[in-house]
Amino acid sequence: MLPYKLDLFFVFLVINVFNASESADKLEAVPSLSAVSSPVFKPSETPVFSFSVLSSFPEDLEISDYCSELLHIFGQRYVAYANCLVPAARPVKVCQSCFSTYSSLNESYVNISSDKMGPGNVSCRDSLLRSDRLMLVFQLYSYLGALWDESKCANCLTKGFQGLTNDTLVFMATLNQTLTCFEKYQQGNHTELCKNCKTAYGSLNALYSQMEKSNTLCIDIEDAMNMTRRLWSTKFNCSFTHEENVPVIAVSSFMLFLPIIFYLSSFLHSEQKKRKLIHPRRAKSSASLMNIQDKLS
Repeated sequence: MLPYKLDLFFVFLVINVFNASESADKLEAVPSLSAVSSPVFKPSETPVFSFSVLSSFPEDLEISDYCSELLHIFGQRYVAYANCLVPAARPVKVCQSCFSTYSSLNESYVNISSDKMGPGNVSCRDSLLRSDRLMLVFQLYSYLGALWDESKCANCLTKGFQGLTNDTLVFMATLNQTLTCFEKYQQGNHTELCKNCKTAYGSLNALYSQMEKSNTLCIDIEDAMNMTRRLWSTKFNCSFTHEENVPVIAVSSFMLFLPIIFYLSSFLHSEQKKRKLIHPRRAKSSASLMNIQDKLS
């Protein structure tokens, strides 16, 4: 009985496998619902809402082709300057990397805002800058102009945005020498770095102080000096020796004792003046006393 039951089990198993494969073939033959085009669910090829109803305004309200071209040039140069600012944000190299793109943007805005008439005696200042409450072109340029003024880039550039000033070039060269020295001795003991790079770092500090007094600093130089000082004092833990601080200590001590010296000299001068005033009175009184004695005698 047992072999007979096993034979029936295998027969039913083979039949079920055959039926399953046949059903699968039939399902593959049936086209999918996504492939069937239904008129009910067919997507619309045209947008429901159209914003091109007013395709144009009357000719007296439209800007001229000349003004439209100026606006297009302004947009291109604005994007170019903005694209330059982002990579120059850290470390800050706004002045030395983006002065040419800012010069082009500034020139484009001057052409828009000037009273100079274009072809057909058309001025674009009113139509592009003052025709609406937002004044978008003016606001965009004002923001970048304020950013340029806060960076004080004019201090590091020659007139007409021709290039960097000589002081800026000298500072950048001295900075490169200092950073090269840092890179050379930064491995291992930093005592060697502090000793060998002291001269280059001191020259950079002195040059920065001179430029600070002459008001020729821009954001590029300020940021570079701050980062260099952070490397010198924080990362490498370097400092100037005691001999280099002697002039500073001497000046500070002199300023500290200056009020004491002033009050002491004033006191001595007042005492001497009192003596000069009292001395004649004593002489006069003694002379009169002698006259009285002579008369009595």
